[in-house]
Amino acid sequence: MLVRMTTNADTAASAATPAPADGKAPRRRAPAGAAVLREDVTEAIRAAVFEELAAVGYARMSIEGIARRAGVGKTAVYRRWRSKRHLVLDLVSAIAVQGLPAPDTGSLEGDLRLLYEVTSRALRHPVAGQIIPDLQAEAARNPEIAEALQKALREGQQGVASGIVAAATARGEVREGADLDLALDLMSGPLYWRAVVVRGPKLPKPYLATLARTTAAALKAL
Repeated sequence: MLVRMTTNADTAASAATPAPADGKAPRRRAPAGAAVLREDVTEAIRAAVFEELAAVGYARMSIEGIARRAGVGKTAVYRRWRSKRHLVLDLVSAIAVQGLPAPDTGSLEGDLRLLYEVTSRALRHPVAGQIIPDLQAEAARNPEIAEALQKALREGQQGVASGIVAAATARGEVREGADLDLALDLMSGPLYWRAVVVRGPKLPKPYLATLARTTAAALKAL
């Protein structure tokens, strides 16, 4: 999500509170350290992380660079995350719970076609095309990032796949008890292979329709 960057301080300094005329003790202010973190600053930092990852990769990414892109000081970043590793782990893990609503076109082939259109657009985005391969390479060296990336990519797709299969089962297009793990492999594998691994030219126009029709036939055969 694109957010407006801000150069304001994360929290405003508290002014001294004068004693009231009635002599009662003034209400105590919450200490500055307990101030609620501003959401617009948090969102600016999150957007900056994705931009920085796409521009320089995880290995060269720095808190300084993130803060500069977000238009905030380094302190604003460190208030929220202890290090760039924790920051990236948090953001990648959050992807898993966002997910997309399962398509509901009334047919298995139609649901798959819509899923592939949305996923294809997302994977063709320049930022996604740069970030995913870089994090996959980093995952080979960092078990924590590997676990977070697998959770984000697998669970995000698994929720949608389960919804599509459940709807198809209710319509009688897929048999009861079909192997959901195999269904997920069949539904997600080809598009990720073309977009993330092969990274070839733009998909030919009939590719998604053909893929949806072929995958629907495979799912019905499970």
